[in-house]
Amino acid sequence: MSIPFSNRALPPAILVATLLAACTSIGPRSTPVPTVERAEQSAQQGQHAQAARIYEALAQAQSGTAASDLHLRAARAWLDARQPDAAARALAAARVGASPAQAFEAQLLDIELRIARGDAQRAWSEISALTQPAARDSAARYLEVRQRAAFATGRHAEGVRAQIARAPLLPTPDAQRRSRSALLADLRAALEGGAKINPASEPDATVRGWLELAPIAVTAKTMPTTIGPALSRWRARYPSHPANDVVRSDIEMIDAPQALERVSHVALLLPVSGRQAAAAAQIRDGFFTAYYSSPAGTRPQVRVYDTASTSVSEALSRASAAGATVIVGPLLREEVAGAASYIGPRPALLALNFLGAGEATPDNFYQYALSPENEARSVAERLTSQGLRRGIALVPAGEWGTRVLAAFTEALQAAGGELVGSATYFPAENDYSHAITDVLRIDDSKARHRRIEQVTGTKLAFQPRRRADAQFIFAPSQSQTARQLRPQLRFHYAGDLPTYSTSDAYEPHPTANQDLDGLIFPDMPWVFGVGAKTAEVRASLLGAWGENAAARGKLFAFGYDAYQLSIAIPGGAPVDIDGLTGRLRIDDGRRVYRQLEWAQIKGGQTVLQGGATPAVTP
Repeated sequence: MSIPFSNRALPPAILVATLLAACTSIGPRSTPVPTVERAEQSAQQGQHAQAARIYEALAQAQSGTAASDLHLRAARAWLDARQPDAAARALAAARVGASPAQAFEAQLLDIELRIARGDAQRAWSEISALTQPAARDSAARYLEVRQRAAFATGRHAEGVRAQIARAPLLPTPDAQRRSRSALLADLRAALEGGAKINPASEPDATVRGWLELAPIAVTAKTMPTTIGPALSRWRARYPSHPANDVVRSDIEMIDAPQALERVSHVALLLPVSGRQAAAAAQIRDGFFTAYYSSPAGTRPQVRVYDTASTSVSEALSRASAAGATVIVGPLLREEVAGAASYIGPRPALLALNFLGAGEATPDNFYQYALSPENEARSVAERLTSQGLRRGIALVPAGEWGTRVLAAFTEALQAAGGELVGSATYFPAENDYSHAITDVLRIDDSKARHRRIEQVTGTKLAFQPRRRADAQFIFAPSQSQTARQLRPQLRFHYAGDLPTYSTSDAYEPHPTANQDLDGLIFPDMPWVFGVGAKTAEVRASLLGAWGENAAARGKLFAFGYDAYQLSIAIPGGAPVDIDGLTGRLRIDDGRRVYRQLEWAQIKGGQTVLQGGATPAVTP
């Protein structure tokens, strides 16, 4: 069975935003000292909330204008993180002891805050009431905010005028070109969002040229072969227009080739009936949430093939014959193996699971999964980056533990680390003392004590000691097992060793992690509720589904990011996506690698790197 989907009008698009965490220390022994450089680096990596927290921490040690400057930086970072309440708090602090220039910047940030809160009309009134300052940098900043407020209120000609006035104030030709490119993108986004722009009513020729260029830029994304005559006519009317330099770079050289190669038909292979239907439904919901968040003119045709009612080979054959430009799926590991052995012609395929170890990867075959192996490799990389190179591993017996341990060991050794010991245990037994004392060499300590007593004939006071050559413990497990394992490690004198797990040990509930104190683990931004994109997608779901939105879990985020990957992969360019499941990149083996957020359980609460408490979903 296959189900077609086309570009029907549905709920408003969910805006895409950046989110990513750089892996920095969170343990009490290695917390980095906050610096302006570290805050700037966090902001450049898209981790704006962390940058804001660093600026606010630095401001606590300052006073007067120095403190105001740091609070202003924090407010800007909070706005970039889409957290207006935190931005308002930082702005209030910035006004204390501010210089006149800082007070003016606070006014501009307050206007941007109103835009962020949806009060664009008042923002326009306030920016219109301000006088453009004489200082070059301040004037450029004023015009930047004026342009933003104009577009937020549908005053597109006023926004163009603000950019035209601002461009000569920018410090370099490259900065001026970037501002023109951004203006064209704003105009295109306005039209794609349904705005009405009437160039004929604009008397200024330069402004009118920008307004006439906007629909050509929109057309270039969907029907690139038709724009040649339109561009020729536009150039004839505006031979010296300032937009001419971005026409070639932003329309002819980028948009047209991408549009020619863009995905026009996606085949989604999922078991939408049968035993896996519930999991498939969450993935499908996430996939189509991302689909309908994209501009209507760019949405491909989507057809869903039910792999529970037809074979994978038949689904691949039918999808390829129907003209699919990319195939997403299948989901189950045995189905992915079947897709890898398919010998017929097919387009690029994004499998939603990994092939088994040693299985050959066909050409144009990509693999994406929420695998604990990915997380195990991330743990190994994080440990070695912190100088922790020698450790022990405790893993559950069975195929899951074997796979996770193998991935961890491989990554640890590749980074120059070493496992000095490992042990397995059976989770159902509940008492893991034998495995723990064995790998920690507690029994060796007890044996030495007995020998000394036998030699001396004296009863000696004694406390067993664990091995001294281990710098960390890697203990991946499911959540119920982790709640039993972690207290037993503390009982056996290993509570002070940094202990890492995979996200399987964590449950996003305020009272579920009381026994896990000290445990460090990675997980996706969606689970922690961090980042602007996560906030926007959740807000959109809340508006559409109410309380039912909270049920959208990891598989929903997985489906959301699968759509983003399906659009990016066929173009052949390097993939670097800020997703709900992490920052997504593709390695040399065409596997999707997820860079994750990091957290530690402290006092029963989950604390992210940088000290924030995640906004978990109950």
